[in-house]
Amino acid sequence: METGSPQNTGPVGPQSTETTGPRGSTEPVGSQGTIEAAGNEPVWIALPPGLLKMRRLLLVVWLGLIALAAGLLPGLLAGPAWAAFALPPLALMAWGWVMTERNWRSWRYAERADDLLISRGVLWREETVVPYGRMQLVEVTSGPVERHFGLASVQLHTAAAATDATIPGLDPAEAERLRDRLTELGEARSAGL
Repeated sequence: METGSPQNTGPVGPQSTETTGPRGSTEPVGSQGTIEAAGNEPVWIALPPGLLKMRRLLLVVWLGLIALAAGLLPGLLAGPAWAAFALPPLALMAWGWVMTERNWRSWRYAERADDLLISRGVLWREETVVPYGRMQLVEVTSGPVERHFGLASVQLHTAAAATDATIPGLDPAEAERLRDRLTELGEARSAGL
């Protein structure tokens, strides 16, 4: 989903210069050297690596217990050849180890002027757009495992239940900052409706 951005060919102001942005377009640069929001590309924020660590640990614990039960019990009761039943859960653990990282890398979010974008998915990409004016409730949740890893999730509730969205595995300070910002923007946008 890419649209062309207009080219700046004239002067851009007394305290700014032009730089070449992505795909050869020119974007104005402010006096502090930061690129102003002239393009259509959102600034994506990835999830912290703590979420990957937590999910991998859960994968190893649960599939390790299943492999132990599937291999040890038949191996002791029916003979050592039956311990091969531990191999499918171990193979699933190896596959899950790789897929967990791919899934973690696919999650990202971006705050834009009028809405929040959430993108996720490895095989089937899903991008959710949540307009600030439609947000009814923004909550931060953290279960016992998430708290142990220092993580929290932001849950967004909107007027339409189909657009409810979650951003998992954030640092608690970032989750609270995002909650406060989204609540503030939601109140400002809904007041204008």
